[in-house]
Amino acid sequence: MRHDRPVGRRALLALWLLLALAACGGREERRRPAAVPPPERLTIDSPRVRVCLANLGQLARFQALPDRDYGGGCHAFASVRLTDIGVPVSNLGAMNCFLAATFTAWVKNGVLPAARVHLNTEVERVETFGTYACRNVNGAYSGRLSEHAAANAVDVSGFLLADGRRITIKNDWNSPDPQVRGFLLAVRTSACRRFKTVLSPDYNKLHHDHFHLDMGRGPFCR
Repeated sequence: MRHDRPVGRRALLALWLLLALAACGGREERRRPAAVPPPERLTIDSPRVRVCLANLGQLARFQALPDRDYGGGCHAFASVRLTDIGVPVSNLGAMNCFLAATFTAWVKNGVLPAARVHLNTEVERVETFGTYACRNVNGAYSGRLSEHAAANAVDVSGFLLADGRRITIKNDWNSPDPQVRGFLLAVRTSACRRFKTVLSPDYNKLHHDHFHLDMGRGPFCR
């Protein structure tokens, strides 16, 4: 009888350990996060894009573009080419609909009023360095793709005014004229309220001559 008691205790101990391990395993299983679905790839026929196109049609004239996959992560999906937003804009290529709508609203409700208030004139043309470009951030040889590679960014370089002046980011960001400086600061502030990312000469030297505006990550304004 004395020899049976230790065996019984060992059996109870083994059973207790098995139950404890099973309980721990159950808790570990419950801690696992739910699977994250892949990001939605919007195309020109997606319901959200159709709504965007309808809204954009109230602001501007545009041409809807076919979805294009250029490989290497570069693409232009759900994109348009703006043809008339009320003021000419140079060098515009493919822009996804959400960027195009935001850009149009910024020009109409941010840039044009700022010129009237700060410069007492009208904007006759918005100048850009373009939109879609299959390249990495800052044009680097390697690294993360730029929002330009998804037709999700535009680089604005300057403004031609009705009084004959040409205001550029490169030459006038630090202008001795307080009205010119006020105008450029006002349009950047307006951009920061609309776009997800706004990069200006205050960000780094690579942006000394333009405003980079995109609808990607953010919010970030500098």
